[in-house]
Amino acid sequence: MAVPPDTRPPLQARLSRPWSLDILLGLLIVTSLPLAVVAVPNTLSVVAGLLPDDLDQAGLMRTHGLALPALMLAVPLAVALRRRVPAAPLLVGALALVALSDAAGGYAASELVVGVVRVLRGAGSGAVIAVTLAAAWHRAPVLRGLWAGVFALSLLTAQALALWPLDEVTSWRVTLQPYPLVTGIALALAAVHLVVWLVLGRPDGDPLENGELKRLLLAVAPVAVVAAAAVSTASAGWRSGAVVLLAALAVAGLLALASIGGAVRRVSAYTMVAVGVVLLPSAAQITLVEMGGLGGPGLRGLWVPYAVAGVLAIAAAVAVRLLGRGGRRWLAPLGLLAVVGGLCSVRLVVPSADGMVLAVPFTLLAVGAAVAITAVLQDIGLGAAVYGLTLCCTGVLTGFLLGAGVQMAMLDGVRSPQELVDGFVGALHWWALISGFLVVAIIVLASLMARRPGKEPAVPEGPCAGPSEPGDVLLVSAPVDDDRADDDRADDDRADGDAPQVAAPVVKWGAFGGAGKPAVPPPGQSPEDAGSG
Repeated sequence: MAVPPDTRPPLQARLSRPWSLDILLGLLIVTSLPLAVVAVPNTLSVVAGLLPDDLDQAGLMRTHGLALPALMLAVPLAVALRRRVPAAPLLVGALALVALSDAAGGYAASELVVGVVRVLRGAGSGAVIAVTLAAAWHRAPVLRGLWAGVFALSLLTAQALALWPLDEVTSWRVTLQPYPLVTGIALALAAVHLVVWLVLGRPDGDPLENGELKRLLLAVAPVAVVAAAAVSTASAGWRSGAVVLLAALAVAGLLALASIGGAVRRVSAYTMVAVGVVLLPSAAQITLVEMGGLGGPGLRGLWVPYAVAGVLAIAAAVAVRLLGRGGRRWLAPLGLLAVVGGLCSVRLVVPSADGMVLAVPFTLLAVGAAVAITAVLQDIGLGAAVYGLTLCCTGVLTGFLLGAGVQMAMLDGVRSPQELVDGFVGALHWWALISGFLVVAIIVLASLMARRPGKEPAVPEGPCAGPSEPGDVLLVSAPVDDDRADDDRADDDRADGDAPQVAAPVVKWGAFGGAGKPAVPPPGQSPEDAGSG
């Protein structure tokens, strides 16, 4: 049958090619996801010496930590808003919030303004994370793998990226506006993406079903409870034991929330909780221990291991998305086992004065997380994916709480710089042990719950095959893509702080390399080893 000629204007005809919006969205994912996750670490203690005497340093530290609670709450709310507003303008609005926080950060001069700036940045960042996932959901299969790989890389490097702009700064406000140029580039890309989407004039992807929206909004309440509890730990001066107990209760609560729904949903949510609790809190502690003033290679010595881990994580995620259709049930636990291997290697090689050695734990952590996330995202719908992402972001705060409690216990009563370093290293080794056992327990729990029958909601059938995001509505019949066919069988695919965030400061001897005291203790030494001798 003859194909009728394309009578559309030349610009619209060129933009309607399958790869046009996909390329723009891919660039947005690569640019904006790290920018969003870098809002999580609380780095104000690094520039505490630059704070004016008339400002309450403790109060500023508390308000600076509000970004992560705001981010957690913004993830489900942004996707709920997508029922009314398409993804393209939502991305522009989310990045505009981040840009506004950058601009306002240059004028911050009080605890109140710092808190407002950090809440704005957290809300914008959470919306960026959620909306980029929603935008990539029905598009080219490679984009979902790219999102998972970049998200895992962003969690791995967030602490380092937050510290990097603070080298030899003269103003403490840099912590509020770490990458204004990158923000501008991401906002410009989002604006171009919006213009192209408007020129194409195509409808947005399928919204969430009413039942899925209700499930997402119900998750807001327990997430808010975790955020409020985390804020209270820093405000009320809790002891280490109480912080650890609260964090353990929060982990149990997240696993209880993850147990809602059918078997496939449960496995996905458990996996996302494990990645959230472990990846960023572990990478943050490793980065702090490897600072130059503590005897490590400094940030300049860590970028090559980070780059190696990042390239392999993105490649693994894309490969799983494109090629892993037959073994996706075992790919998620295999990825989590790689994360456990990375935590084991942390106890063996960290601390190290040789930055290249750290490519081993970084690669295992990033690749394992990327494979696990990509594998579970293939078997569920968008609503379940955002629900798991909400639990993942809440797990980051819970992991920071647990890690902070362990650090508080190890640093209690230190009297010398060397004891401080020993406390940091001991806390990291204990954290690797605790989080490793936690991931193993979650793997076992997911395996058991996957065998438990659960009612999965029916998937409504659509009139056409293929992606349904703007720019991808097929106007002629076409063979169903295998990857899309898999997604059609998912349960709802078409249904569319003040927290103690690794409160350990980077000590005054330097963070970016060079000699310094005290020296790092020999690698492999753990506090329980000393106790058993």
